[in-house]
Amino acid sequence: MNNLFWLMVAAMLAGCGADSGQVPDESAADDTALKPGHELTVAQNKAAYIPAQCYTRPDDERGTSNPCYVCHTDSQEPNYLNDAENQLILAFPEDALTNNWDNLFVDHSESVAAISDQTIDAYVGQSNYQGPDNQLTLAAELQSVPDRWDANQNGQWDGYVPDAFYQFDDAGFDRTPDGGFSGWRSFAYFPVPGAFMPTNGSTDDVLIRLPDIYRQNLAGQFDTAVYRANLAIVQALIKRSDAALAPVDERALGVDLDGNGTLGMANRVMYNWAPLDGRTMQWAGLAGKLDKQQAPMAAGLFPLGTEFLHSVRYLQVNPDSTVGMAPRMKELRYAVKTAWKTYYNLQTNAERDVKERHDYPDRLKHVPGNIETGISTNLGWRYQGFIEADNGSLRPQNYEELLTCNGCHSGVGVTTDGTFAFARKVPDTGFQHGWYHWQQKTLSGLADPSRADGEGEYAFYLRHNPWGNAFRSNQELHDRFFTADGSTRPQAFDALSADIAVALQPSVERARTLNKAYRVLVREQLFVDGRDAFVSPPAAAQHQVKLEQPTGIKTTLSAR
Repeated sequence: MNNLFWLMVAAMLAGCGADSGQVPDESAADDTALKPGHELTVAQNKAAYIPAQCYTRPDDERGTSNPCYVCHTDSQEPNYLNDAENQLILAFPEDALTNNWDNLFVDHSESVAAISDQTIDAYVGQSNYQGPDNQLTLAAELQSVPDRWDANQNGQWDGYVPDAFYQFDDAGFDRTPDGGFSGWRSFAYFPVPGAFMPTNGSTDDVLIRLPDIYRQNLAGQFDTAVYRANLAIVQALIKRSDAALAPVDERALGVDLDGNGTLGMANRVMYNWAPLDGRTMQWAGLAGKLDKQQAPMAAGLFPLGTEFLHSVRYLQVNPDSTVGMAPRMKELRYAVKTAWKTYYNLQTNAERDVKERHDYPDRLKHVPGNIETGISTNLGWRYQGFIEADNGSLRPQNYEELLTCNGCHSGVGVTTDGTFAFARKVPDTGFQHGWYHWQQKTLSGLADPSRADGEGEYAFYLRHNPWGNAFRSNQELHDRFFTADGSTRPQAFDALSADIAVALQPSVERARTLNKAYRVLVREQLFVDGRDAFVSPPAAAQHQVKLEQPTGIKTTLSAR
C-alpha cells in the first residue's frame, strides 16, 4: 500500500469508532456519572480516548527519545492498523488539539508531603477487593446497585460482577473458597515497556477465562485437562508458535494436539495454522465437536466469549525492602469478546475508518457504552472497569473514564486482537509453563526477552527512551542505566539481560512517593482530568499541540 494510505491510517488511530453490526449498541443508555451522583449523558472531554502520553514532547534540550514505537508500530495480520508513522506526526482531530488531561499540570508536592510513609504503607496493604472472610466486597455491593450506577434503571446491575478470588493453585487456576474453579486462570507476562513497568507507579496482573464449552470434555463435564489444552491452543494461535502442556492423553480429548498423526500422550500443542494450504487446528473436548460458527478459530484471534480480568494495583514495600504487588487495587478492568470478526471483517473495519477519517478529519469518534455495561469497540470487545472511590472502595468507572480504554484497545499497531498482555506471556519453558500469578512468583529472574533483531526488549526501550516512560520523567531509572552525560552504564545493562527487575522495580522511596501521589488523585476523584500520578508536572507534557505537528522523531522503530 502507498504512503498516503498509511498516513490516513495513522491519522485515524487516535481512536476508532463504534462498529455497526455484531457489537450491541449500548449508546441508548449513555447516562453516566462524571462524579458519583452527578449524571451526564455525554462526556465533557470527548477526546478522552486519546491517552495523555500522546500529548508529550519526545524532543527537548535533552535530545530526542522515542517512546511512541511501543504502541504505534508495524502490525501483524489480522491487525490491519499499521500505524508506525504515528511516531513521526501527531495526527489529532482539530477538536483534540487541546490537552484536557489537566492533572498533568497540577503540582501535588504539598499534598504528597503531608502523607507519612507509615500511613501510605498501611493504606496500600489493605485490600479493597476482598474482606477478611474472603467475601468479594464489590460483588456484594453490586447486589443492591445504587441508582447512579444503574444506567438502564432496571434495579439491577447488568455489568460484570467480580468473581475472581485470587487464590491460585499450582497450575495458575483461581480457586473458590469451597475448592472449586472460578474459570479464571492467571498467566505471567512481560509488562509493556513504559507506563506498565512498576517503576512508573503501578503493578498489575491479568487473568483469562474461556467460555464453559471450552472447559468441558466430550461428555459435557468440566475437565481441567480439556481446559488446559484449549488454553494452550489459544496460546499457540495468539503467539503463533507451539505451546507446552502438561502430559495429557489425547484420546480423552478427541484431538491430535501435537500433530504427530496419532492419538496418544502429548506434552505440547503444535501450531499448525495455514488454512489456504489445508492446515488447520481443532479445539479439545466438546468445543471440538462444534461447527466453526459456534466455536470459531483463527490465528491471532481469541475465541468468541473470551474474558480478561486486569487489576492495577499500588506498590507494596515488603519487609525485606523489596517492592511488590500491593493488596489494594487502583482499578479492576474487565473485557469480554462479544462478537467474532473474521480477517475480512477486520480489514473492512480498518479501511472504513480510514475513509471516514479522510472524509471527516475533524470528527471525533463516537464510542457506544455506559457506566453499567461498559464501552464497545469495533474489534468485537466490550470493556468495563472499576476504579478507587475517595473512601478507598471500588466503584464503577463512568462513561468518560471508560473512554480511555478505547484509545489503546480499539486499534494500535502493537495489539493482538485489541489486547496487549497474552501475546506477551512469558516462555512456557519456565515455572508452571508461565501459568502463574505474581503472588506465586515475582518477575525477578526473568531474562530480558529478545526482539527480532536480537536485542533485549527493555534494553532497546531504554536506549531509545532513557527516561523510562512517555513523560520522560523517571530520573531514577535514567540514572540507574546512564551517567549524567548520557553514557550507558554497561554493568546495569548486563544485569538487565538476566533480570528485568533491574529496570522494572523502583526504589522503596520512589514506590512510596508514587503511591502517595496516586492517593492524592483518589481523594480528588477527578480521574476525568487524568489518572497518571505525578508529584510535580512532567516537563514533557504539552498544553496544546498543532495540526499534523511533527514529533521530532526522524526514524520509525519496530516494537517487535
